[in-house]
Amino acid sequence: RTEKVVPHFTRPVSPALLLPDGQHLFSPNSICQYLFDISGQKATDATNQWLEWEATNLQPAVLQSLHMVALQGKHVEAAAVMKEPLNWLEQSLSKKNTPFLTAVSPVHHKHTHLCLCGLRLMLQSLHMVALQGKHVEAAAVMKEPLNWLEQSLSKKNTPFLTAEDGEHVMTVEEIEEAAQIWSEGLKGSPAVTERKHPVLPQEGKRNVLLTSALPYVNNVPHLGNIIGCVLSADVFARYGRLRGWNLLFICGTDEYGTATENKAREEGLTPQEICDKYHAVHADIYQWFQIDFDFFGRTTTERQTEIAQDIFWRLHGRGFLLEDTVEQLRCESCQRFLADRFVEGECPHCRYPEARGDQCDKCGRLINAVELRNPQCKVCKETPVIRSSKHLFLNLPKLEDELEQWLDKSTGSGDWTANARHITHSWLRDGLKPRCITRDLRWGTPVPHEEYKEKVFYVWFDAPIGYLSITANYTDQWEKWWKNPQQVELYNFMAKDNVPFHSVVFPCSLLGAQDNYTLVNHLIATEYLNYEDTKFSKSRGVGVFGDMAKDTGIPSDVWRFYLLYLRPEGQDSAFSWSDMALKNNSELLNNLGNFINRAGMFVSKFFDGCVPEMLLNEDDNRLIAQVRWELKQYIQLLDKVSVCLRDVSVCFMCLCRRQRAGTVTGVSVNVACLLSVVLEPYMPSVSHTIRQQLQAPPTCVSAMLQNTGTFICTLPAGHCIGTVSPLFQKLENEQIEVLRKRFGGQQPEEESAKVKARVETKPSAGAAQDASVNVNADPERAKQLTALVAEQGNKVRGLKAQKAEQSVIDEAVETLLDLKKQLSLAEGKNPEPAAQKRKKK
Repeated sequence: RTEKVVPHFTRPVSPALLLPDGQHLFSPNSICQYLFDISGQKATDATNQWLEWEATNLQPAVLQSLHMVALQGKHVEAAAVMKEPLNWLEQSLSKKNTPFLTAVSPVHHKHTHLCLCGLRLMLQSLHMVALQGKHVEAAAVMKEPLNWLEQSLSKKNTPFLTAEDGEHVMTVEEIEEAAQIWSEGLKGSPAVTERKHPVLPQEGKRNVLLTSALPYVNNVPHLGNIIGCVLSADVFARYGRLRGWNLLFICGTDEYGTATENKAREEGLTPQEICDKYHAVHADIYQWFQIDFDFFGRTTTERQTEIAQDIFWRLHGRGFLLEDTVEQLRCESCQRFLADRFVEGECPHCRYPEARGDQCDKCGRLINAVELRNPQCKVCKETPVIRSSKHLFLNLPKLEDELEQWLDKSTGSGDWTANARHITHSWLRDGLKPRCITRDLRWGTPVPHEEYKEKVFYVWFDAPIGYLSITANYTDQWEKWWKNPQQVELYNFMAKDNVPFHSVVFPCSLLGAQDNYTLVNHLIATEYLNYEDTKFSKSRGVGVFGDMAKDTGIPSDVWRFYLLYLRPEGQDSAFSWSDMALKNNSELLNNLGNFINRAGMFVSKFFDGCVPEMLLNEDDNRLIAQVRWELKQYIQLLDKVSVCLRDVSVCFMCLCRRQRAGTVTGVSVNVACLLSVVLEPYMPSVSHTIRQQLQAPPTCVSAMLQNTGTFICTLPAGHCIGTVSPLFQKLENEQIEVLRKRFGGQQPEEESAKVKARVETKPSAGAAQDASVNVNADPERAKQLTALVAEQGNKVRGLKAQKAEQSVIDEAVETLLDLKKQLSLAEGKNPEPAAQKRKKK
């Protein structure tokens, strides 16, 4: 009984496990991991997947649902949250060979019997709500534990766990070691080496090949696209280079397909001209976001044709291709066969009304376009007809055994995100089927077979080969990366909808080619990022797209930080203007920015700009050891990129918060230098600015990220720093409201009508002046002026913070007011405030 396991509890609580040292474990997940360790049994990939799924999917969903039911009364919403994990659980448990772990079933280990009643009650309650609609009965099940929780939390002496309560307790040995390393400074630090191109694998080095999912050339990327692949990959690429890895980061635009043909028709250009135009748009966006590719290429190249056709012939010669006649949807109005993404209808599995012709975004199932109910051509909205055509297929069932053997090895040794594992295994669970690799299109890589010379390769087969051809356009020695699995580690970054093509289909193509290709070792997939409470939509003007972000006046480093802060890892997340302002003003400006600025200002004002002598006491040494420990956590987390890329962005906040109470100025300014190092992958410009202001030696970056992390005195006594200035600017409420309105999807015509109505129905004392105001809004001009107002506002705040001369500040303020007047006119508003009545005394 658990009251005997945990004697200080006044009521039974489970699960609970008493450890030999007198400590207790209460997490079923942790208990299982512990029991595996002490039993000498090796946890299988299947059991690890269960543990990972419970921790990253089941438990967060259970807690979110309980919060909705218990505190908000949102029974329907709670049921929706739990539907997917409960369905997956039910499907998994229906298999005879499923291993049962933690919250799923009681665990037996020798004489230990863990009755996991806490999560069992949660699951029982949520099962009633989600699958049976028994809201009253579900509430009754949870009444007792919730009442107990409420009573416990109402007690004044209830111990609330905080971040500090879980702080690592430093040993004497750790403190002494940290102090010794700190005192050695930059002695023996490796020299800074410039990146030389082409980057090629090197013997004895960790050779990392890093790819970001190829963005489709026609789609201007929105914030969700950017965080889902290129930005996440860039953070890891920057981190890997700082760690001294030999790393190649490549990406490019995916340019073939029907969408390009249609876009060309719309704009009166050729497909190649469209690709040239939008490839430049993508390149400019990623450059502004500081995405540091080694090479950003494209798929419309001769190397793409050569390599794709070579893989095709190797598959053909080894018997991995099939011929079959398929039924396709053809739009008679457009006079063409419809690519899967250009037909939409009702999903045959879950009845989602906006399923695409290749995949349903709601249930995730792959479908054939002809299976859609009530299909529509997305171009003309007409109903397509079914026609037959002969095509070539990749025989996935024939490659299934070899694929599974490779997957067991890759997922067992590599870092695959939980969603990547689950999506991949769901494909295998359902059984692989032959996949068509040809299409009746004109714009694509031509099929070299004589009987199919009028066809091109289907984009899912062709596009991933773009990684190889883009590398081949970067260096003629591309095979040293792509045909070298013994020396090269391959990381793929993408959103979850791309997982099957990178974990099943593309690996099958390379396995079937039998040419010693490098296959993915680590597959990193995100969930989706939404915009406020809806989806991004370029056509409706909803959300921020890459070409718009730089017009907001908000620096790219702030965009990078916020997107990484809310990176959708375990579940979908949503961009929020108010939350972005909060994070900027609190985390960046008040915490990080103030700490670094104060440390530098203290050196400048009280020590003539030179780092003072540091006579460290016991508390200071303990602090240095604690900072070193935090640095180790940062490195351990980022090394395991599949689980930590968002969490680690909070890690460097701990370093500056830990210093809020203050310590010697010299240590503080050295912590500021360390912060510049750990910030480098996230906010490269800010990181560079900090080191510039501190005049930090270039070797400090690589020196502190060596091995498991080394916090050293990089700015010794006597080191002179440069001019210190604020790193961040406050985002004002008015600025945020303007941006929220601008990207909220409101049409200019509607806004103009509202402005006109407001002017006509509410005449003010200045009606004569109002009548002369042009109420016809100029949205394009307003867009430009919004950015200028934001930029000038930041300049004014910066001048005030630096205590510039009043005449300089006044001139900047006058410019700002003039810009605001111009903005009001462009928005169709009255730039002059209405006359106000004087208050009666």
